[in-house]
Amino acid sequence: MHELVIVLDFGGQYNQLIARRVRECNVYCEVKSYKTSIEEIKALNPKGIIFTGGPNSVYLEDSPTIDKEIFELGIPVLGLCYGCQLIAHLTGGTVKSAETSEYGKTETYFDTTSPLFKNLPEKAITWMSHTDYISEVGEGFKIVAHTDNCPVAAMENSERKLYGMQHHPEVMHTENGTAMLRNFLYEVCQCSGDWSMSNYAQTAIQQVREKVGDGKVLLALSGGVDSSVLAALLSKAVGNQLTCIFVDHGLMRKNEGDEVEAAFADWDVNFIRVNAGERFLGKLAGVSDPETKRKIIGEEFIRVFEDEAKKIGTVDFLAQGTIYPDVIESGAGDAAVIKSHHNVGGLPDYVDFKDIVEPLRLLFKDEVRQLGLELGLADYLVWRQPFPGPGLAIRIIGEITKEKVAILQDADAIFREEIALAGMDRDINQYFAVLTSMRSVGVMGDFRTYDYTLALRGVTTSDFMTADFARIPYDVLAKISSRIVNEVKSINRIVYDITSKPPSTIEWE
Repeated sequence: MHELVIVLDFGGQYNQLIARRVRECNVYCEVKSYKTSIEEIKALNPKGIIFTGGPNSVYLEDSPTIDKEIFELGIPVLGLCYGCQLIAHLTGGTVKSAETSEYGKTETYFDTTSPLFKNLPEKAITWMSHTDYISEVGEGFKIVAHTDNCPVAAMENSERKLYGMQHHPEVMHTENGTAMLRNFLYEVCQCSGDWSMSNYAQTAIQQVREKVGDGKVLLALSGGVDSSVLAALLSKAVGNQLTCIFVDHGLMRKNEGDEVEAAFADWDVNFIRVNAGERFLGKLAGVSDPETKRKIIGEEFIRVFEDEAKKIGTVDFLAQGTIYPDVIESGAGDAAVIKSHHNVGGLPDYVDFKDIVEPLRLLFKDEVRQLGLELGLADYLVWRQPFPGPGLAIRIIGEITKEKVAILQDADAIFREEIALAGMDRDINQYFAVLTSMRSVGVMGDFRTYDYTLALRGVTTSDFMTADFARIPYDVLAKISSRIVNEVKSINRIVYDITSKPPSTIEWE
């Protein structure tokens, strides 16, 4: 078993980033709800515990809290933002509402004798986001960082192995933030750093073998990064016990169905292609609501798998390429449901499979790519653009028709082609076109047009939990726009999405 650090989630916006940063330090990490029992925490036997931020005030009666027993386990605890205030509140300190809130980049002064800040500068910029502050620390605690407005920017009780930072070391705006977390992991928790993608691959393969035994596995292969990596992993784990079903729902990118089939033609797997475009479009006819579209497609996927499973005989397990952001965004634990993901939540009772196999469930997108390289997947598969399970259905705003699908396929292909020609295809983590429901007046030649507006979306991100819009040069955007309006019928206006995540999601629906 790997060394484990657990992140207890108190509802902050950066919770998954904490786990991501810990893993970057070669220590395995999982996010758990703050409601996790002390007994379960003991059973997990973590090397360290990290309390996240959160939107509440620790001194209010209905705010998330935790049993003080957690401080008596001898396991190092690090509180961040709300988590720091919670430690102070529960250990005899005082937390008050601040007259002056701190938000954004803040000059912070550090006591570098603290193990948290070992070998780091005495002054640096941190990212603050709080309206409450710690005015007094509890007995046995020492203040090890401050700002001009915040007397306790960090604190420690080394005897009890309790530490807190008011700032957010997990975000990139905090200078040396990852180094601070690394110090907690290695200087305080005494981790050895046994987490690597090579180790994960070996462990995941072994776990799949133990779970599946001699059973048969059915995989929905989309040809995207997640399902391709999953296919490679399962192939190594169970070989020809695996059947890959590629459901072409008619909502793929241009020529993608044929590309996927060709990519896996030489693999030692049972590969079945199902051309179900008409079936899906029929079910989606007249539907505009995005959540309804997702649910229809998800259910229809299940039905298609069920039909194919009956044809090939008994299938014991359904494999799914669920990854960590899918789980979080679908409302795992106390997280709000941002959007449902068709591959999250288990199987309906009426589907004839024993269980689900989800070996990527705890990986972030960049970790999935690392795993793919570790498994020997071809670069073009590993670096394939992320593509949602519902496909173009959620990139067509409003009702879906065969004609709209064709329009978007052509426009999206031009966008992707020009980004690649500009040498930006590795720099932009996800980029795609969205066919909006908005139509506007235009003029082409001597004729008035009344056609669709196409939105272009490009983002840069390290984990897909947060993202910034990509700064595509104007001349590249101009070329893309010119080609699309000239080469694709029914589009007369192009807009570029310049919102980040949050407040937006990466996809439009």
